Amino acid sequence: MADDIREQQLAAQASGGGIAPAQIIEETPTAVTAGRVEKVGAWRRFGQLLRRSPKLAIGLAMVIAIVLFTVIVPFFTESPTALDNASLLRPGEGGHLLGTTQLGADVLAQLAHGGRSSLLIGLGAGFITVVLSVFFGVVGGYLGGWTDEVLFFISSIMLVIPGLPLLIVVSSYIPGRSIWLFAVLLGVTSWAGSAIVLRSQARSLRNRDYVAAARVAGENPWRIIFVEIIPNLLPLAAAQFLFAVVAAILGEAGLSFLGLGPTGGVTWGTMLNDAQQGAALTRGAWWWFIPPGILIALLGGALSLVNFSIDEIINPKLRTGSAQAKSVREARRKHKESRRAVKSARAEQKKVTS
Repeated sequence: MADDIREQQLAAQASGGGIAPAQIIEETPTAVTAGRVEKVGAWRRFGQLLRRSPKLAIGLAMVIAIVLFTVIVPFFTESPTALDNASLLRPGEGGHLLGTTQLGADVLAQLAHGGRSSLLIGLGAGFITVVLSVFFGVVGGYLGGWTDEVLFFISSIMLVIPGLPLLIVVSSYIPGRSIWLFAVLLGVTSWAGSAIVLRSQARSLRNRDYVAAARVAGENPWRIIFVEIIPNLLPLAAAQFLFAVVAAILGEAGLSFLGLGPTGGVTWGTMLNDAQQGAALTRGAWWWFIPPGILIALLGGALSLVNFSIDEIINPKLRTGSAQAKSVREARRKHKESRRAVKSARAEQKKVTS
């Protein structure tokens, strides 16, 4: 390949032209090798991060498993609204791995399709939460002045408004509730806390040297926000996003259990509501309500593990605390081993003397 490039250079020089240096650099084997090494280095660092944080590895594995379940399994199941099966079949009967509901719907199909809807609600609400919290927190925290005062005043008002009662009132007056409407409602009512956190960090970052240098260089304030401030807040924004996803999934499940969930669709929350309406507990139909409850708990726990791991990565105090706790556990283990060794030595000495 290098010989071909050299021949092209000689031909171009003979004809009075030339090859752009950028083009030569892009096509050289050195640049390709450097790109591959950089990718390998990124994956290696990620692997080291997983080894240092077992909580992150376990949480990511659980999240990936649940996402794959909701993506792949619906292609191999029937429609979750099909009601042509026998009522309350036990798991394994009639070819239904998780049985059927009172109306004859396949529980596995509802679980897979409902998981997809619940995840979409959580992701949509998390995205809306991050966008609003970045605007009201980061923009106000950096610009300061009356802009910060107005945005902080709005954030404070939204922070003291109880979210769940507001959602109950709003949902009860909306006849047709889609999963996207639920995502918007949950996102709009849960961004204030994240905005307060991001605002405090943005106020701290605006006094850093590189931000001051950008201001002295005459950079536009919006460019400073999106190029200098927000990239340094991405780990914190990711933690707030995961927290918002967990809160949205749990909030949707709670509203759906109260009968105020999405209409015309299936989620894990609507499955719990249907099971409660069909008296599944008194009938002993555990396969109807236990699987969605377990998946809600597993997904919430997995996302919480990932969130805690991100907090430890971005917060040096938590890293120090976890290292100190690990050293304390190691010291206790060594102390117990030494006590066992002393006891065994004394026992051996007694046997010899006797």
